[in-house]
Amino acid sequence: MTRSTFDDAPDSGLAADSGWSPPSRFGEPGQAAAAAGFTSGTPRIGWRRQALLLAAVMACLTVFLLARVMANNPHIPADWKITPDGHLELAYTPLPALKDLAGQPLRGVETARGSVLPFGALAMTHSSRWIADDALRAQLVATRLEVAKALEAGSVVLVFRQGERVELTPQPRGYAALGAMFWLLCAFAMVLFLVGWIVPLVQPQSRNLLYAVMALSQSGQLLLAAVASVPGLTLPSSLVVQEHAMLTVLDMATASAVLHATALHPYRSAWRTVPALLSWAATFAFAAVSLVAGQAYDWWLPQSLLLVDGALCITFLAWPVNGQAHPFALVMRRFAAVTVGALILLTMAVTLVPLMPPDVQPLAAVGPVIWNVFFASVILMVPFISRSQNVMREFAMLAGVSTVATSVDLLFVAVFSFSQFASLTLSLFIALGAYAAVRQWVLNQMMGARALTTERMFEHLYRIAREVEAKPERAAERMADLLRHVFEPLEATRTGGAARSSRVVANGSVLLVPVPNLTQSPMLEGQIALRFAERGKRLFTPEDARLADRIVEQLMRALAHDRAVERGRSEERQRIAQDLHDDIGARLLTLMYKAPSKEMEDYVRHTLQDLKTLTRGLAASTHSLNLAAAEWKADITQRLEAVRCELEWSAAFDEDLTLSMVQWSSLTRILRELVSNSIAHSQATRVSMDLRLQDGQFTLTMRDDGVGRDPARWSHGLGLGGIRKRVKLMGGTVSWQEREPRGIECLVSVPNLRGAAAGSGAAAKG
Repeated sequence: MTRSTFDDAPDSGLAADSGWSPPSRFGEPGQAAAAAGFTSGTPRIGWRRQALLLAAVMACLTVFLLARVMANNPHIPADWKITPDGHLELAYTPLPALKDLAGQPLRGVETARGSVLPFGALAMTHSSRWIADDALRAQLVATRLEVAKALEAGSVVLVFRQGERVELTPQPRGYAALGAMFWLLCAFAMVLFLVGWIVPLVQPQSRNLLYAVMALSQSGQLLLAAVASVPGLTLPSSLVVQEHAMLTVLDMATASAVLHATALHPYRSAWRTVPALLSWAATFAFAAVSLVAGQAYDWWLPQSLLLVDGALCITFLAWPVNGQAHPFALVMRRFAAVTVGALILLTMAVTLVPLMPPDVQPLAAVGPVIWNVFFASVILMVPFISRSQNVMREFAMLAGVSTVATSVDLLFVAVFSFSQFASLTLSLFIALGAYAAVRQWVLNQMMGARALTTERMFEHLYRIAREVEAKPERAAERMADLLRHVFEPLEATRTGGAARSSRVVANGSVLLVPVPNLTQSPMLEGQIALRFAERGKRLFTPEDARLADRIVEQLMRALAHDRAVERGRSEERQRIAQDLHDDIGARLLTLMYKAPSKEMEDYVRHTLQDLKTLTRGLAASTHSLNLAAAEWKADITQRLEAVRCELEWSAAFDEDLTLSMVQWSSLTRILRELVSNSIAHSQATRVSMDLRLQDGQFTLTMRDDGVGRDPARWSHGLGLGGIRKRVKLMGGTVSWQEREPRGIECLVSVPNLRGAAAGSGAAAKG
């Protein structure tokens, strides 16, 4: 098995821990640098850096030699415009011999035998790759070859329609006359050439070698397009004959490599390689016949093979082997559908060129150039598909729109006989309107995008923070749940290794998020591996990694803020408890010793006991239920003994629950208020207290034998209102009813005392 393509594969432990091996990538830029030796000088990877340097030198040397050849190529400096009948008309020239003939149509070029070879606007269209009529293509190639030989021989005779005959001596055009389009296309070709080298250098695998074939083939396409963009009557004679075959072979090689790569990744099966091998066989056979033997070929044969290869790619990507869709396949299928659709539209437009007006036919050469740029940009995007490069995405979108606009323009001219201006205006309007209408949808479908509202993010951050604060030992699990909600992966698992920030690996199939320090313990070892975003609908992007880091950061800030607030509250409670103990307690103690009567001394003693209970509760942040019940019993017993009232106490708990400060304070004040009501209003002689905790449900039942009756008519002042408020704060209910023959029964019920801790704490903080 090949080495994992995670940034730090040996440390990540993902393949070993989960039994899952990530798919190979067509190279990620950041990891390409690391793997190719850009950040390390070890001998193991030093050769990759040297190979890339050699490739860069080769690319620069190729462009330089190509520019030198074109700069030294014989040239007649003249600008021509196309007449309505498809002829060339001299528009401007710096040559004195031709200045008087400005505005005259060109009839043709005189051959060495003295005959005039017709040379129209279509003959000046350099690329014969996209001429569907085989006979017309052979004629145009012969005409261009004759003119190219005349230019290279050092003398060319131009014959104009009115019989003027001008013999000219061609001069080298120079670098300045190559044109801006030549340099732009060459620069694009160099970038694609270098990427085609980097990807297999990062990982020398079959899939990446196939990508290199695609990139290098399209680099050659762009270089030939750059040569064809240079102004002039014809190409160098060495390219005239073989140019159409070379372009077709490069297209077929690209299509075969794409089909072969699709058969290997992401869904691999033995039978899928059969069509790929047949496509390669057809490519080599065509190259042998057209390039080596120099024989002509039918245009529809290779073009049909290209369309069949494209249809097979879409089929392979849409047909999962194991029945589970892969996000890389989903994204690439959309790219393939757009690319094949543009190719079909361009093919239809090219086949209708003979039906177009003569002055429009040469403009058909613009469509293939735009198509080459569009297809090359798609190839260039593949290694960076998870990087979400905005400029590259927009460039590919605009190139695709330009291809559609040009093809629609040609179809309007051929089918509806529109004028050139009307056809161009209408096609641009339709293409730009469609671009504006579906741009965002196309980008979402290609790259994947999902809106995440601030409210929803805050809601889940707050909930997870509360849960982690309540149970710190489940911090990693809660963090995984939050990431599942945000990214909706098909799978989220814990894996080994450690990292400082989140990373996108496996060409966007996996997002690795380090487990943060959500508790007070040191940083936990391990990472959370999220695979296949949005249930497999899209790939992860670096934006997702940054979002995950921001989520972790905000969650840790929320927890740190809550801890700081709780620490401040605890310190404030301790300060208040200390002040009460030192100040009020000392005063009450003095008052007890100076009490004028036994009753007053007992009353002050009971008040001191209440103060002791209060300060103890303020000083502690949590309380054991059993310990709290013992304190409640002691407190209530002392208060009832002071008024000669008997207490019956019963408590049964199935677990010793830990009460929060809010819970302890609420229950303590509820019990005190109930006892105070029995003493002050009911004049009871017997009070019964029954406390129960069963499966998290807490019930408190108090009964007395006092004179209180008809609870429905009681006035709910501060005492009863406070009881209702505190019970509601814990998520419970309270009710009073009469007893027979006399007395009142109060029932307090809290269905989930365990969960009330977090809820009451959050309410108090709010």
